[in-house]
Amino acid sequence: MLFYCEASGPMLGFCVLISGIHDCDQGMSKGDSLMLRTRTLSSTILLSLLAACSGDEASAPADTAMDTAPEAATVAGNVIEGTVTSANGPEPGVWVIAETHDLGTRFAKIVVTDDNGRYVMPELPSANYDVWVRGYGLVDSARISATPGSTLDLDAITAPDAASAAEYYPAGYWLSLLEIPGADMFPGTGPTGNGISPSVQHQADYIRLVTSGGCVVCHQLGNKATRTIPAMFNGFDSSAAAWNRRIQSGQAGGFMTRTWTGMGIEHTSQMFGDWTDRIAAGELPPVPERPQGVERNVVITEWDWADPTAYMHDVVSTDRRNPTVNAYGKLYGATEESADYLPVLDPVNNTIDQIPLDMMDPNAGPVSGPNVQPSPNWGDEAPWDSAANVHNPMLDQDGRVWITARVRGRDNPAFCQESSDHPSAQAYPTQFNGRQLGMVDLDGEYHHIDTCFGTHHLMFAEDADNTLWTSGGGQVIGWLNTREYLETGDYESAQGWTPFILDTNGNGVRDDFVGANEAPDPAKDTQIFPGFGFYSVNPAPDGSVWGTILGYPGAVARLVPGDNPAETAITEYYELPVDENGDAIEGFSPRGGDVDRDGVMWVALASGHMASFDRRKCEGPLNGPEATGQHCAEGWTFYTEPLPQFKNLERPGSSEGSYFTWVDQHNTLGLGENTPINTGNQSGALLVLDDGEWVRMRVPYPLGFYTKWLDGRIDDPNAGWKGRGVWATFSGRAPFHMETGKGTTSIVYHFQVRPDPLAR
Repeated sequence: MLFYCEASGPMLGFCVLISGIHDCDQGMSKGDSLMLRTRTLSSTILLSLLAACSGDEASAPADTAMDTAPEAATVAGNVIEGTVTSANGPEPGVWVIAETHDLGTRFAKIVVTDDNGRYVMPELPSANYDVWVRGYGLVDSARISATPGSTLDLDAITAPDAASAAEYYPAGYWLSLLEIPGADMFPGTGPTGNGISPSVQHQADYIRLVTSGGCVVCHQLGNKATRTIPAMFNGFDSSAAAWNRRIQSGQAGGFMTRTWTGMGIEHTSQMFGDWTDRIAAGELPPVPERPQGVERNVVITEWDWADPTAYMHDVVSTDRRNPTVNAYGKLYGATEESADYLPVLDPVNNTIDQIPLDMMDPNAGPVSGPNVQPSPNWGDEAPWDSAANVHNPMLDQDGRVWITARVRGRDNPAFCQESSDHPSAQAYPTQFNGRQLGMVDLDGEYHHIDTCFGTHHLMFAEDADNTLWTSGGGQVIGWLNTREYLETGDYESAQGWTPFILDTNGNGVRDDFVGANEAPDPAKDTQIFPGFGFYSVNPAPDGSVWGTILGYPGAVARLVPGDNPAETAITEYYELPVDENGDAIEGFSPRGGDVDRDGVMWVALASGHMASFDRRKCEGPLNGPEATGQHCAEGWTFYTEPLPQFKNLERPGSSEGSYFTWVDQHNTLGLGENTPINTGNQSGALLVLDDGEWVRMRVPYPLGFYTKWLDGRIDDPNAGWKGRGVWATFSGRAPFHMETGKGTTSIVYHFQVRPDPLAR
């Protein structure tokens, strides 16, 4: 006879007599973890013993399609667990991926192994999963079939060479091989000189156009889809010529061509051609390190949504001001130029749906034009056909979905014009704009909200009116009093807008002002931002509204609304620091940003930094004739993002250039309040700044993770890590650039942080 006894944990005192079941501990539940650690008992015997104790039928694992599938032991509950080993022994800091197509949409779960190569994949819905190992220094292991409740030890496969290993590196490591033009080549001298546009005065501005101010604003650079040249372009005399044709492809061809023309299309084509030639010849990027520390506690859950021809811009799950709103509820996306519906994910039931969108003016046609040239993936097809052009969604305190969306053509209605009696029109009339607002009510009905100001992003203030502030208004910033609108249905009276005015005369109030392009008058204030105005829009707890200002060197700005914003709002303006020649001293060119509970503004920079701006550190006046941009360098702090710098640069920064910084004001991730997170677009990760140290929450599958926004929700404040998490969606314009290729849809990602890599 042979006895096996579990000596600790919930199975204390549980003993098995091999000739039969001697006793089953009465305190054991089906959800307990049955860690029968013995080398004597076979998996089949263990399964039979467990079945007798649990009351469930159990059997040896079913045959899988893989001849190499190991025999799997059963563990209770909805987990798959085991150990990852290779010829070198246990493999720490590698990913274990489980994927299924058995549910309402594709579902995947990803975890990281601990120091001893062990893993626990928690909270798996009942389904058949393919499970495999991916990690730096490895190539993918065979996919093994498994179901929740299995112990599954996995064989990792060491990469046979450095080139094979590098196939799994994030895009930014490959992009770091790009050779940026030297600082001595600026200002550019044009097509008859060095091929760089004369409009690019500084090397830093050129870097901006490569990263989050140009190319990377729409998709990754350096993934397999972009570091190689498609076969469609094989007939050209040089890689530079192939790139010149490549950027004309599809419905985005016009934007890409304009971007490169602004950089200097001759030199830029040569630069990218040289990059892809060196990679094709075998040049390899630096080697990334495997996940360490807290990074090994990350759990990622994925769901497919939308369709293969649509791309996403943002996702929303809750009310930013109170992240317990809509607990365990549905998520909503924004399909921007690609399609006229809001995708919907139910993460509890693992199902997807769509909310169709229509137009107030049905004659307002699509915003995306025809192809400039055929594309490698879609040929002559033009898959984008949106008229609504939804850009950004937000949930309010009751769970309504508010969106920036087009409802008509560009010409503004009469109530926006100079002859109107609307208070904002009397103060500053507007003639046109490109996008307005919409709202999906609690019954699922879609409502058009016509606005006199353009919209891009939107965010609720913490006030009694639940004021919805928007960016993208060009010369003005706009808002909607949603309390009034919901009570009356009158969007005309519930909205307002105002231009951006600096208090350049320094008297503390808004006075008559000179226009943005007019000569200064020391007795008057000064209008700024004649073009785009705020990019991000971020109401702060103190009632002010922050925003980012695109361009070089870029800036952040703070609007103080006052009692009557149309006439009293004053703007403060803070540029990124430059030297006497206009060269960036360190970081430059923000994209998206966010404000924390202390009023500190955090921004993602094209230079490969996250930066904070704290106006409390300013040593001089915040308004007046000297407070016009370069007056508070001391307010800035820079944090270099964790990617290599471009190979030929010595200047501060990295090859990252994140799209957005989002601040976890309410500890939805579990790493503390006021935690700033960058979208890590070139890292294929979320980059969390945790007490000054980076936590890289990398998405290893499918390669190509790229997001533009985050949303944190607390589903259950008493459920520990399981009740918290941060949500993102794939936001690149080219989902087919992910490793899974054409047919790939956008993906929703849920990031959670466990207390340790084996927490259940």
